[in-house]
Amino acid sequence: MSDVPAIIHWMQNSDIGTGIRESIWLFPIVETTHVLALALSVGVLVWFDLRLMGWGMKHEPVSQIHKQVMPFAFVGFTIMILTGVLLFWSEAEKCYLSGFFRLKVLFLVLAALNAGIFELGTKKSIEDWDKYPVPPPKARMAGLISILSWTAVIVAGRATAYNLF
Repeated sequence: MSDVPAIIHWMQNSDIGTGIRESIWLFPIVETTHVLALALSVGVLVWFDLRLMGWGMKHEPVSQIHKQVMPFAFVGFTIMILTGVLLFWSEAEKCYLSGFFRLKVLFLVLAALNAGIFELGTKKSIEDWDKYPVPPPKARMAGLISILSWTAVIVAGRATAYNLF
């Protein structure tokens, strides 16, 4: 295809891309692993985000919930990214040309920026939040942005699979 860069064409038609895409078992295993890792990562993040927003578990210390869920979120996120790269590799041209895939990547970057800002800045006073049922506005905003970003990633990802845009 002339509409895509040579690297994208090469990725899709490489032995790895073709092998994943044409395998009876490999593509479904990679895709299922991607979805399960997404469920693990985003599932525990939403749990934490709801606490950040003051919408649940108000009697549980925010700092303790963070310590408990983040290792699971990290493992899920890591597996999700690795399998996502493999899925992209197997259908690189379709993804590259998809407006929904581009939106997915945009919202994934937004989710990552939000998480980075939270982890490197906002979270510095997390132990102080344990005294109150509702964390400060910056923490609540981080939770809301996270939920909205991940929802958009998931919706755009599903739309990409069905090649709607």
